[in-house]
Amino acid sequence: MRRPNTYLIRNAIEQGRQAIDSIRKLDSRRPSSTYDVIIVGAGPAGISASLAAMQHKLRFLTIEQDTFGGTVAHFPRGKLVMTAPAVLPLVGKVKFKEVSKEKLLQFWEDVARKTGLKINYGEQVEAITQSDSEFEVRTTRASYRASSVLLAIGRRGTPRKLEVEGEDQAKVVYRLIDPQQYRRRHVLVVGGGDSALEAAASIAEQPGTTVTLSHRSEAFSRAKLKNRERVEIAEKSGQLRIVLQSSVKKIGRHDVEIEQRGRHMKIKNDAVIVCAGGILPTAFLKSVGIEVETKYGTA
Repeated sequence: MRRPNTYLIRNAIEQGRQAIDSIRKLDSRRPSSTYDVIIVGAGPAGISASLAAMQHKLRFLTIEQDTFGGTVAHFPRGKLVMTAPAVLPLVGKVKFKEVSKEKLLQFWEDVARKTGLKINYGEQVEAITQSDSEFEVRTTRASYRASSVLLAIGRRGTPRKLEVEGEDQAKVVYRLIDPQQYRRRHVLVVGGGDSALEAAASIAEQPGTTVTLSHRSEAFSRAKLKNRERVEIAEKSGQLRIVLQSSVKKIGRHDVEIEQRGRHMKIKNDAVIVCAGGILPTAFLKSVGIEVETKYGTA
């Protein structure tokens, strides 16, 4: 049985293609200075949408505030990306079943090179306004006009910060890229989800590391069983220290202050990795006229 995230990339690719299919059916009478569609985001959905726009000869622009690959680009080095076969516009069927982050990114980069796909990297959308039948998209670099705007920004959001003294230091990051860079260092990982547990366990496996995992709740209820078991094994072997019901109060240059059930402690520290989830761009979505409805589960 496949795990639930197996189909996420395939679904994103399919949704990007479908969105362009809908957009290309709209009224095509527009000024030559106006794009048919501006695509915001260059993750799996944005890449697929861009290739579909090329396939249907639409006038389009793709904008990405970060780097190529979206969320996948920020996975830890060597992480297996579970995918299912997908149909990519201009490319055809992609038959990946299990592939590493690096191989998947390399595949996408090869596709971009072969198809001539151009993406504006490091450009962030600041505002989108509508005038008559057109949209004006204002970014950190320029202002563009388009008949349609496709937001392929995913759910990652902006990393949630701790909002404590010392968090602005260079040693504080919000994602793990390479566990090996933390060899022989004192590392604090903050969070209780899968990304936090995976980061803590991966770093604990490195020679000479001292790793502490801080979580505000009393259990890792949101994490997958395999990750909970992994950190439990690391704790029992002495590779990892778990501090539940705790919060970071201050990040010093060479230490970190943590509070646990009213008791304060200082631990030696060289690096902090905050895996506390992301803040969804709800305010931005509302500012461009998108209605956001939050639903909460019921018994």
